[in-house]
Amino acid sequence: MANLKELKNQINSVKGTQKTTKAMKLVSTAKLRRAEVALKNSREYARKIEELVSSISAKINAMKDTIDNRAFADIETKKVDIIFVTADKGLCGGFNHQTIKTVSKLLKEFKEQNIKVRLKGIGRKGIEFFKFNEYELLNEKIGLSAAPNYEEASKFILESYNDFMNGETDKVILIHNGYVNKIVQEVKVNTLLPLENVETNQSQNEILDIEPKHDEELVLSQLVQKYVEFSQFFALLDSLAAEHSARMQAMDAATNNASEKVNELTLAYNKARQEAVTTELIEIISGMESLKK
Repeated sequence: MANLKELKNQINSVKGTQKTTKAMKLVSTAKLRRAEVALKNSREYARKIEELVSSISAKINAMKDTIDNRAFADIETKKVDIIFVTADKGLCGGFNHQTIKTVSKLLKEFKEQNIKVRLKGIGRKGIEFFKFNEYELLNEKIGLSAAPNYEEASKFILESYNDFMNGETDKVILIHNGYVNKIVQEVKVNTLLPLENVETNQSQNEILDIEPKHDEELVLSQLVQKYVEFSQFFALLDSLAAEHSARMQAMDAATNNASEKVNELTLAYNKARQEAVTTELIEIISGMESLKK
């Protein structure tokens, strides 16, 4: 009977877990819908500003030495800023692990190339991992990945932008796990600075014409800064949607596993109960037979 009681407790425990994971899945589904809307509203702007910057980069590359801007220059890499985005919470499968794995791989590659890396992080899970493994984080932010805010995102990335433009660093890399669809997430490694030269059919005589006639260097710097700031904000939105989709999948899998476990335990419980009843019947019959004698 003790075995029956233990099995009954296990069944109740797993059922309780199943209710929790099912509720978490529903919550993540609702949050994902909101995150998808925010991501969709920002995606077109992100695409357009990236196309604009890429077009300008190609024209400046064709114009060679006509315009001098560090963001578009070919720079030898000696010091790199790596900025990563992870979630503040777990229970989302391998979502955080994939980002951490990619960052760790880059850190190892840069170390082998004797390139100094300054690590900056957004999201508790990634920050805790690298601190535990004794990596120094130059800047960290908890809470921003769960509630993306443009002003906070701009403030966070602006330090790296200014250091790059002042020549203190040579490259800025942004890494996050992005949203593809409800069942797929993809780690994205984006080199924000310097802007990569795009191979196009731009003429060597192509002229970068800025209207109205302002200081070209000032306009380009402001455009690049806006591009970098929005890239950071968009990465947060992209990461948040991916986080909710990953958690929704993880909780769905956990709910299904719990259901299977309940079925297994119920079967074991029924067998144990049947064995107990059979044993009791045998004991009763044996007792009756002994009384007859």
